[in-house]
Amino acid sequence: MINDLFSAAFMLAGSLFMLIASMGMVKFPDFYIRNSASTKAVVLGVLLILLGVGIHYNDTMIFVEIFAILLFIFLIAPLAAHIVSRAAVITEVGFWEKTDLKELEGYKKEQDKEAKVTKVE
Repeated sequence: MINDLFSAAFMLAGSLFMLIASMGMVKFPDFYIRNSASTKAVVLGVLLILLGVGIHYNDTMIFVEIFAILLFIFLIAPLAAHIVSRAAVITEVGFWEKTDLKELEGYKKEQDKEAKVTKVE
């Protein structure tokens, strides 16, 4: 009985984080903020839902499988978000007009230098 309550609470909390992520995908103003919101909220949502599943089944092997899934998600999701965002910067996807781009100026100069070196070779 108590396991079912904890399981339901974790799954509900995870679903709420997924709902928040989906609302962020609709409401946020530019690609980069949407990418960040979806990655962070979805990873936390999946974590909570899988913990709820593990509590529901209460089996050691299920927890081992859940741990493996979570390890994979924690390693891959931030890496994928970074790669997608970097590709968006390189292909010059537009930023929100209120975004502070001072830190990005040095990055763009480095990219331009690398592009010139690559063209020469």
